[in-house]
Amino acid sequence: MNGAEKLIKTLCDNGVEVCFANPGTSEMQLVAAIDGQPKMRAVLGLFEGVVTGAADGYGRMADKPAATLLHLGPGLANGLANLHNAKRARSPIVNIVGDHAIDHLQYDAPLTSDIIGVATPMSDWVTTSTSPDNLAIKGTEAIEVALSYPGKIATVIAPADHAWSDVKKTSVKKVSKSKPKLATKSAIDKACRVLNKKSNTAIFLGGMALREKALKQAGRIAKKTGARLICETFPARLERGVGRVTLERLPYFGEMAADYIKDFDEIIFVGAQPPVAFFAYPNKPSFLAADTTKLLMLAEPRRNALDALTRLAVEVGAKSVRVKTQAPMIPPAEPGRLTPVGIGAVVAELMPENAIVSDGAATAGLAIFPMTEGAAPHDWMTVTGGAIGQGLPVGVGAAMACPNRKVLCLQADGSAMYTVQALWTMARENLDVTTVILNNSSYAILNIELARVGVTNPGPKALSMLDLTNPVIDWVSISEGHGVPAVKTDTVEGFRNALQEALAHKGPRLIEAIIPTPGA
Repeated sequence: MNGAEKLIKTLCDNGVEVCFANPGTSEMQLVAAIDGQPKMRAVLGLFEGVVTGAADGYGRMADKPAATLLHLGPGLANGLANLHNAKRARSPIVNIVGDHAIDHLQYDAPLTSDIIGVATPMSDWVTTSTSPDNLAIKGTEAIEVALSYPGKIATVIAPADHAWSDVKKTSVKKVSKSKPKLATKSAIDKACRVLNKKSNTAIFLGGMALREKALKQAGRIAKKTGARLICETFPARLERGVGRVTLERLPYFGEMAADYIKDFDEIIFVGAQPPVAFFAYPNKPSFLAADTTKLLMLAEPRRNALDALTRLAVEVGAKSVRVKTQAPMIPPAEPGRLTPVGIGAVVAELMPENAIVSDGAATAGLAIFPMTEGAAPHDWMTVTGGAIGQGLPVGVGAAMACPNRKVLCLQADGSAMYTVQALWTMARENLDVTTVILNNSSYAILNIELARVGVTNPGPKALSMLDLTNPVIDWVSISEGHGVPAVKTDTVEGFRNALQEALAHKGPRLIEAIIPTPGA
């Protein structure tokens, strides 16, 4: 048994069942080891951003890590944007990054790079193996790190000679999963006192507090005390829809968000940090809570959110309160030209039960989200770190994690081009993913941001950098070229028919939905 074989066996024996890969020469021993391991499923991505984004989607839905296999520093660098999103989502991922053999590094071959320097900003933990036997030990440590509640990014650098050389010991160490930290009794008592004051209070939820069981406890507390429930703007995974506890979503634009929460006397945070503006703007706030609002951290994102809310519900006398949940509510879809609101209405109408939505729809997604509040129960995932190009790969990973659930990717046209290769992986693996490309032929959000930073009269050169019409991108051709059947529509009626057909089909489909260009 060589180092690569022991590493892959270690991963498999500790529950890592999928490897999203874009390997190169330095990883060939690892490729061979995966080939010889029946417990490991290998999924090829044609771009590293697809690989890392898929691992993120898998981790969010499976609550355990997938592995990635990446080629040296440049290959890892290609995947960093979606590792950034995954780190913000606190997803569990084990990255395996090949490196040159130790004796080869001295020659400064063309692909030699500072892999630790590349990996560190987008990883929670980075290590390099020191021997063939140590490679599997590092793999075990990486799994333990990745499983740290709710999840971390662990990166193992694997020199090629450690992969191809024989090991001395073949036994595999089992991972010991640590228990998450709990909210302190002091924090519970303080939150209880705040809620019992009957002041204007909000409970601000994020991360694992947005799962159904935790939301149920939060709903009991809210009903008993009159507190409002608000969630972070870009949740990693929000369980919502009919039968689930409803809550408000903090607006995206900083000044709107600040105005939204300015009148609260106190805000209690569970699974989330106090909100800040996505960007700095002239004469607009960065920290969004008002100076007059008192902030109380009940449970940071790495403390057990369900436990904290359950204990708080007991303390405020809400343990047996019957929680209010979302009733069915399908908004009407006005016939005619297709708009984001129309798309949202149709999606709400046709949403399959227990669907998974990967929202990379940018500006259009902000209109679709509220329209689907009363749809069948589903999970909603967003671009947690703001790095666009996440929606399609996250959909790939979600479909791998939950093969019996329909995945719906709502994807803006501009950001779809960042990781369009995900369509090929959907076709290759026959994943049950329906993709809706919201095509407004523009980086619409940047048109808005241009005005928000004070550019009131942009010229043709500036506008050309936000325009996607020269040439027009043909999404039907692109999709079919990647092996995914596709249709195009610009009306509500046409979209309903296309979505019905796609959702009825088991396997990948794409709908190019033409919506108005900003300013048109």
